[in-house]
Amino acid sequence: MLTRRLTSDVLYRAIMVNLANTILGTGMLAMPAAVASVGLIMGSMMIFFAAFTSGLGLFFLSRGAFYTKGRSSSFFAVSQLTYPKAALFFDIAIAVKCFGVSISYLIIIGDLMPQVVIAILGNGYIDSHSLFLDRRFWITASMIIIVPLAFLKRLDSLKHTSIIALIAVVYLMFIVIYHYFGPDFEAPPKDKIHLINFSGKFFANLPIFVFSFTCHQNVFSVCNELKNNAQNRVNSVIFVSIGTSAIVYQIIGILGYLSFGDDVWPNIIAMYRASTFITIGRIAIVILVIFSYPLQAHPARACLEKSLISLQSLSSKSQPSSSEARYIFLTVAILLSSYTISILVSKLDLILSFVGSTGSTAVSFILPGIFYYKLHEDRPWNYRKILSVFLTIYGLSVMCICLTMNIIRVIYGY
Repeated sequence: MLTRRLTSDVLYRAIMVNLANTILGTGMLAMPAAVASVGLIMGSMMIFFAAFTSGLGLFFLSRGAFYTKGRSSSFFAVSQLTYPKAALFFDIAIAVKCFGVSISYLIIIGDLMPQVVIAILGNGYIDSHSLFLDRRFWITASMIIIVPLAFLKRLDSLKHTSIIALIAVVYLMFIVIYHYFGPDFEAPPKDKIHLINFSGKFFANLPIFVFSFTCHQNVFSVCNELKNNAQNRVNSVIFVSIGTSAIVYQIIGILGYLSFGDDVWPNIIAMYRASTFITIGRIAIVILVIFSYPLQAHPARACLEKSLISLQSLSSKSQPSSSEARYIFLTVAILLSSYTISILVSKLDLILSFVGSTGSTAVSFILPGIFYYKLHEDRPWNYRKILSVFLTIYGLSVMCICLTMNIIRVIYGY
């Protein structure tokens, strides 16, 4: 009995850590810039509000999971109970989110690797080898490792990446804290720090806060894998994971902004002066994103494959392509398109904003809200049902307004 309880507790903690690791990704690097766009007080409030709304979405999805049979809940299974004909849209939303994250990983590699090489080899050697300072070279070089990983059909061999992710998170947080409280800290001018900074950039950067808490595609795994998956047990996993992530984002976002002010870059770790301490952190993040790429490509490919099958089934004349050919085609398409976009776009915050205002918003707010409402539409109105409608309307508003602002941002180049 004691052994079973220990095993259950270990699994419970492991699931909690994995969900937190899913949340704490590239959003950490962009959080100080997101805070800078809205000001210190507004930024802190936005982190907590994003945590609340994301937690609400996770709760609604977990409620939907209990309506499915056995331990096989998923977005698709819940959609079959609510809006079967809209399953195609749900798959595309998840694919967009995962695809966007994979692009952000390649951009991070391009940002950090030139700095790593300079720190290791020194400027004297690099001057005559400028290729090593080209972000495009390092993105291309990383594909040597990423391509075979992306073609893996099973991801069991990458299960230990959560340990690397946890180390990278703690290390980055330590870098930000040490730099701010360290003896060599030089505070930015006071006019570079704002308590509230409301402008048009607010709507352009709001999706970064949304993106940073998106882990909703994993909540069904939590419900399926917990031995005791009672609602209060699932709620505690959601609360601790979201709460811990919010604290980490507050520390990195606020101290990162106070360290550099309005001049902070979309990738905070790229701003620190070269040292062994900083270089180790950059290498850890590069290793993390390289091995995390297939963890995003895999669900993106699976969702796109479902979408293709659905579209083919609508046309009686089309012959379904073979599973292997479809697998290869989608993998190559994801690799080529993410590589091309990362070569052409160097702004990490821009990619996160687009992903946050489309895939993340749909997965975090719109789908959880409409799922919960549909499953409870015949029941009397209560605060949960009202909140589900609020979450859906909020998600649709964020998608329309923020996506429009980011398109304008691209057109006018600001």
